[in-house]
Amino acid sequence: MTYDDSPRRAKFFLILVLPVLSECWRMSAPLHPGYADDRVRLLIEKLPCRETQLNTLLALMGEPEQYCYPSIFIYGHRATGKSYVIQTLLRELELPHAVVSCVECVSTGILFEQVLLSFFGSAYSSSNALPRKPSLSDFIRLYRQLCVQLPATQTRYIILDKAELLRDMDANLLPGFLRLQELVEDNVTVILLSEIVWDKFRPNTGCFEPLLLHFPNYSKAELQQILARDTHPAYSPELYSSYINILLGVFYSVCRDLRELRHLAALNFPKFCEPLETGEAKEKDAHKLWRNIEPQLKKAMQTVYLREVSSVQWEEQQSAEGEVAELRGLSSHDHVELPYYSKYLLIAAYLASYNPARTDRRFFLKHHGKIKKTNFLKKHEKTSNHLLGPKPFPLDRLLAIFYSVVDSRVAPTASVFAQISSLVTLQLLSQVSHDDQLDAPKYKCAVSLDFIRAISRTVGFDVVRHLYDFL
Repeated sequence: MTYDDSPRRAKFFLILVLPVLSECWRMSAPLHPGYADDRVRLLIEKLPCRETQLNTLLALMGEPEQYCYPSIFIYGHRATGKSYVIQTLLRELELPHAVVSCVECVSTGILFEQVLLSFFGSAYSSSNALPRKPSLSDFIRLYRQLCVQLPATQTRYIILDKAELLRDMDANLLPGFLRLQELVEDNVTVILLSEIVWDKFRPNTGCFEPLLLHFPNYSKAELQQILARDTHPAYSPELYSSYINILLGVFYSVCRDLRELRHLAALNFPKFCEPLETGEAKEKDAHKLWRNIEPQLKKAMQTVYLREVSSVQWEEQQSAEGEVAELRGLSSHDHVELPYYSKYLLIAAYLASYNPARTDRRFFLKHHGKIKKTNFLKKHEKTSNHLLGPKPFPLDRLLAIFYSVVDSRVAPTASVFAQISSLVTLQLLSQVSHDDQLDAPKYKCAVSLDFIRAISRTVGFDVVRHLYDFL
């Protein structure tokens, strides 16, 4: 029995030639005669700040009728354009594709049916359907039968969004999809979209190695360019671009999610334009416009990622009388249903976000020694930390503060870590680092001062006494 290393050689060949192909495409070399130039230009216009990833995908795909690489693994943070880029590319080039969200596939049968219906349609409906609990072998057998009836004239693409959920399904499912082209003997490519890196995704039993493509986070300049495209028809593009610049100046340090920033931009733009509608300012009066929108953006920053009210309710409360009292209720509740220790964890997270790390000894140790106040203050810390926004903190610092402020002795059990995960799920905490790195994960507290005061009152803890800004 001989060992066939052609897939491995093909992979190394693609890795070597991809940079050359991408550079040729950037220099407008006619790599793909099958694709019209106007389509490519339209794709570049629709996918700003993703030209590198677009060129790499086009170089991989080649001609529509040619075989593409069996599997491609695309990874990156949420809201970095992974799904949008690949779906727009396949839709504009009119290539056959099946988009499957693994979140919706509660069973493997649903996943298989979505793929077969997208590719074969009525031919699959009229043929023998899958068994009640189909296996990967049943899917491959039926796929090969349908390929005989409807052979592929172009490469078929299967896009599996949230592909990390495949690890919770059958053990042979992920390795099978990675080499599906070989198993079904058809011109099909599987594209996996995930938020985690391949090293953590790879099965322990080994599998066919896909090509890796990374989608990095958007920079501030790229976010400015993308968000400025959503201009308002009643105002000039220059005004909206200056508004986006103000918005990013406030929110970029705490939020880099494109979808969240776009939501915040649409929500607060009417308030930004109020002086223009009343005639109190003109479009060139940037200082007056900033002074009008500044309190609004500070209140909105306290509720980033929190959907305590809908957008319609937010706008109604802004226009109603008694704005101060109503706006305060947007970021805090009179009564919050949280477990007892989760409240202390949230308090500890707030203290870790808004207190400098070097002040922990002063606040949480009984015998911290003498600390001179002249040396305690630093020049750059004269600005309020609450205006600068929450700072990230490691997990060990959160637990150290938690064990210092909680009344009774708590053992570091799995329940404590589960409650931290629950706070992240509730978006009261936000994780700002990958959970697959070697060092401990980092978090930020996503609640306001009024919110944490309400929480502290329910457990009888004076949070203000432990905040550096109120010394």
